[in-house]
Amino acid sequence: MRQRLSCDQYVNGILAGDRLLLSRAITLIESRHPDDQLLAQDVLSTVLAKSSTNFNSTRVGITGVPGVGKSSFIEILGAHLTGLGHRLAVLTVDPTSQRSGGSLLGDKTRMEQLSMNPNAYIRPSPAGDSLGGVAHRTRETLLLCEAAGFDVILIETVGVGQSETVVHGMVDFFLLLMLAGAGDELQGMKRGIMELADALAITKADGDNIPSANRARVEYQNALHLFPPTDTGWYPPVLTCSATTGDGIDHIWQTIVEHQQLTRRSGYHTTHRHEQQLAWFRSLLRHELDSRFFKQPAIRAKLEAIEKQVKAGTLFPVQAVQSLLGSPEES
Repeated sequence: MRQRLSCDQYVNGILAGDRLLLSRAITLIESRHPDDQLLAQDVLSTVLAKSSTNFNSTRVGITGVPGVGKSSFIEILGAHLTGLGHRLAVLTVDPTSQRSGGSLLGDKTRMEQLSMNPNAYIRPSPAGDSLGGVAHRTRETLLLCEAAGFDVILIETVGVGQSETVVHGMVDFFLLLMLAGAGDELQGMKRGIMELADALAITKADGDNIPSANRARVEYQNALHLFPPTDTGWYPPVLTCSATTGDGIDHIWQTIVEHQQLTRRSGYHTTHRHEQQLAWFRSLLRHELDSRFFKQPAIRAKLEAIEKQVKAGTLFPVQAVQSLLGSPEES
């Protein structure tokens, strides 16, 4: 049986950049055992008290339609970043992983070169009992990686839908990867996701696909002009790139750097981070209140009978909720 480490052993290892202890600390965060959870929170709070690197890091969210080549893109972008001297951590948010493991291990396997890079660290996001649980642990993992000296954090969404919004709420820059064929793509793309993007990148812009990639770039750029301007004064550009040839990768990173320079000068970067912390607190509070409510024996006993009545149509849902919680006057 592996020896249980103390809080100080975890903290000292993380701050020294020890990958093994970083991985063990993240595994501790994943654990649902009450003792592990208590130790994990001690480790996290102590690490944050001793580390002041968080606001110097760059957090980038990356999402895209299926088949867009996120893993290939991240691998070549990662090689570019480590070549510039950055230390890179890649995290994955996958709400489907709670059922089947999703494609987490597959993603790590496809990033074969990056996984062997001494200046890169790839870690699947711990699965929770909900997307909120995944996000909660991903945030903590992100903070530990920053404390361990990783100055660029890439967070990839594997699932589709709500995961994009969750990741957007924990990053400084949100990159949406798209394929050529903009006419059809625009019909199926949710406006909300495009509005979240700080930049769009058309992937696989190489060989015979270059003309269609350029056409797609123009179509997306025209579509983005219809959206209201951002609070930062930043206008999301549409770029093209190829994970095969490496073309456009440096331009994408330079775009991210320019965005960070703009938001740091204006003070938006700091304000945005503070707002994210508050949103995280509120999310955790809702998650904890929900958990504690349904763990109450009296509630569990009453809930089964009420759900049967609601399902049968003999009790109206609003009345059912009031029956469980009591009327506003009672509280």
